Amino acid sequence: MAIYREKDFNERRNAANEAKKALLAKFKARPADDDPEVLARKAERQAILEARAKRDAEKARLKREKEAREAEARRIAQEKAAAERALREAEDNERIALQLAEEAARKAKRDARYAARKARNGRMPLPPRP
Repeated sequence: MAIYREKDFNERRNAANEAKKALLAKFKARPADDDPEVLARKAERQAILEARAKRDAEKARLKREKEAREAEARRIAQEKAAAERALREAEDNERIALQLAEEAARKAKRDARYAARKARNGRMPLPPRP
């Protein structure tokens, strides 16, 4: 059975130095900015960004068109509701006016019967009410 041995300071320092050297070597091994592979990747990223911008612009345009259509539909629905409301109000007003006219006609008939009865009985009829 192996016994775990804790690393001492020198071993930890050497491991850290080796890691730094490996990182520096990796950085130095990186290709230059004018390398064809780097330029190709850069052009590819630029093309992707342009395509994304084009898609976003198209999506925004479609969204604006959809919002405009929805706003137009809401406006038409509001106008239709207002027209229906005005029609109902006109019908209600007409019905109320008809009821008032019928009531006035009934009242006039009643007043005429009352006046005729008073005339038959010999009494003086009262003046009509306003």
